Amino acid sequence: MTGRSGRGDRQPPRIRSKSELQQQRRPARHQCWNHLIAAPLWPQHGVNLGTLLRTCDAVGACLAVPRLPWVPEALRRGNTLRHKQCVHWIEGDVCRWLYRQRAGDSAILGVELADESIRLADLPAARRRTIVVLGNEGSGIPAEALELLDSAVEIPMLGSGHSLNVAVAASLVLYKAAGLM
Repeated sequence: MTGRSGRGDRQPPRIRSKSELQQQRRPARHQCWNHLIAAPLWPQHGVNLGTLLRTCDAVGACLAVPRLPWVPEALRRGNTLRHKQCVHWIEGDVCRWLYRQRAGDSAILGVELADESIRLADLPAARRRTIVVLGNEGSGIPAEALELLDSAVEIPMLGSGHSLNVAVAASLVLYKAAGLM
């Protein structure tokens, strides 16, 4: 016979305390591992950048962003972890930066709906330095940058929306590319 909860002899999940979590995780921010880099190269909304900083910390990734006038302040305000995160600043043309990364043997992975896109569930963990390129919510990754991608990943959606928020899409792809799901 089951108890009042209808769950039999099972115990409810035990929530770990903040101090237990702190003991299990890194005591401080990670240094630049230069392995997995989230690159929202055409940002529109500062709040997405702050969310991405937190995801980068969680998966051990860095953030690469163009040095637009408003971006440093958006990152400062959005950094809810309150310690400095690993940010690679891109000066000048972002497509030239992407070209140099590719020439330096980095894998360039775009988050984009394309004919040859890999489904997120089929994306393998990054085995070499990987740049995860993100377009903006309105127009995606520009055509000149699409030519520089080694591959693209798409996130299947059942709803009526055409795409996810950039920070949400990046978080899903970063967790998968980091091998954490």
